[in-house]
Amino acid sequence: MGNTLQAAIARAGSAHALLWESQTPAAVISGLTPEFTNWRDEQLAWRRTSVLFDQCHHMWNLNIKGPDALKLIRDTAINSTEYFPVNAAKQYVAVSGEGFLIGDNILFRNEEDEFQAVGMAATMNWLEYHAATGGYDVELWSDTPSALRAGPPKVYRYEVQGPGALDVIQDAIEGELPTVKFFHGTRVRIAGKEVRALRHGMAGEPGFEFVGPWVDHEAVHEALLKAGARHDMVQVGGRAYLTNTLESGWLPRPLPAIFTGDSTNDHRQWLSASSHDARASLGGSFYSENIEDYYFTPFDLGYGRILKLDHDFIGRDALETQLEDGTAEANRKVTLVWNRDDTAEAFGSMFDVEIGAKYFNLPLANYATYQYDRVETTGGTYAGRSNYVGYSANERSMLSIAVVDAANAEPGTEVTVLWGEGKPSSKVQVEDHRQVRIRATVQPAPLVAKARTDYRSNAPLTSA
Repeated sequence: MGNTLQAAIARAGSAHALLWESQTPAAVISGLTPEFTNWRDEQLAWRRTSVLFDQCHHMWNLNIKGPDALKLIRDTAINSTEYFPVNAAKQYVAVSGEGFLIGDNILFRNEEDEFQAVGMAATMNWLEYHAATGGYDVELWSDTPSALRAGPPKVYRYEVQGPGALDVIQDAIEGELPTVKFFHGTRVRIAGKEVRALRHGMAGEPGFEFVGPWVDHEAVHEALLKAGARHDMVQVGGRAYLTNTLESGWLPRPLPAIFTGDSTNDHRQWLSASSHDARASLGGSFYSENIEDYYFTPFDLGYGRILKLDHDFIGRDALETQLEDGTAEANRKVTLVWNRDDTAEAFGSMFDVEIGAKYFNLPLANYATYQYDRVETTGGTYAGRSNYVGYSANERSMLSIAVVDAANAEPGTEVTVLWGEGKPSSKVQVEDHRQVRIRATVQPAPLVAKARTDYRSNAPLTSA
């Protein structure tokens, strides 16, 4: 039947069956120390002092270079490329022809004709597919996460952030602290090496992301650690790193809308049956054999704010229809703060003689690549989908990023999360368990007020 995603779907009987029974575990970061101290203190440090995030090992990289590089991006992105200077970055968002989300990534413009996309597999594959089949004059190189790659990465990527991040960065770089706008960058020197520096921050705190060739990683890393030691900087390991998005409000793993639809048919024939998209797992209490019930629109995740209809792109007509028929206003991305007593009771059930609730891995509790849990009103009717759940030591709470209908999106609204699978699947990480209902309170996404207000501020940066 072939070695494509489409063939894999046919063999499984449906896209839902393929993903629901997949044995691929939830995300881990291979190549990075799980904990340098302990994940609780590492979480606390990004609010209290400063942290060093090592982003070298868990993301996909796709480098796009050539005369048609910008055209490829413009043809596939819902956001505008009219203003995109060298050394700046954008949050690239792509949708299918039917207007459902493929995914997002961070897209860096390194040179006039060279870009680097960094993020999850779905949008890397989407860009690579269109580059290969659309007649674009571009050259590509890609770099997979360390778990899927033999040998070292092609580039290093470190981020320093937190209230004291700028003091660390000022000590680490040669010269003065650069003055740049949010998501804009410059070139600096660290340990004698030229480094790309992007103003960025992942939980509402100031910081910079530093990128360069892997051959320079050791010297740059040591210089950052040396500067950080003078300011109580903490290294963040793989366990805590995966949870920073709970506070910043970004949903890292929405199911890409590639498994159905005419516009993605050729893409399914192009993707390998061994690709990440074909092997990823789907789990949680939200259950539908119609895979399209798991799709999101870009409006569901708040990407309507970056949609620009100043260019033609894949899915434009569908998004215009969503704007016209009210679909764009139907749902909202929120943070759910889980009830302490209900969560403690569910977690404590592991000590009961009888079968307990689904185990909570900590700090990230997801047990599938794509986690979808059913959210209900207090009356028991469907209210939305909870997608990314874990514990925050800063908030002393279990949190999840969810998409709920607009009627239940007001901060303070009480809802219920159904935790665990109604009929446990064959996924190896799913033990025999019983479903439980856990109360939760709707709050904004991002949850952290500073992330909602200062995160994209273009105010000048100064060290303390």
